[in-house]
Amino acid sequence: MKVAGAMEWLSWSDLSPALLYEVLRFRQDIFVVEQRCAYSELDGRDQDARHLLLRIGGTVAGYLRLIPDAGNKQVRLGRVAVAAAHRRGGLAQRLMAEALARCRADYPGFAIALSAQAHLVAFYAGFGFTPVSPPYDDEGIPHVDMVNA
Repeated sequence: MKVAGAMEWLSWSDLSPALLYEVLRFRQDIFVVEQRCAYSELDGRDQDARHLLLRIGGTVAGYLRLIPDAGNKQVRLGRVAVAAAHRRGGLAQRLMAEALARCRADYPGFAIALSAQAHLVAFYAGFGFTPVSPPYDDEGIPHVDMVNA
């Protein structure tokens, strides 16, 4: 079942304290609690990121961040997540399609990179990403670096 939702891009300065708290709690609930991965989710990169929020019923149901690196002509996508209650409804595909369109429009000629959880390599391959590293351990979860050049 496909679920509708409103997407919006925000910069760091657009995030009110309440919205920032909601976003960080959303990410923590998925990446730390649900995945049972005790790591520092706050990595100091949010200030330079563009944040894509997908809201359903007024709450965050999906999220990803885009971090440009002009020096390396690369844009990194990360923290791609959909709330458990909304999975299998096409929201992750919508987030990725929107992010790729934004990357191509705002950063033409830049490679688009991400660090994929190994079990999601096929999902990202469907968007043109190819593995550029062997699997490696990232906080107890196998990951693979991927690029969409």
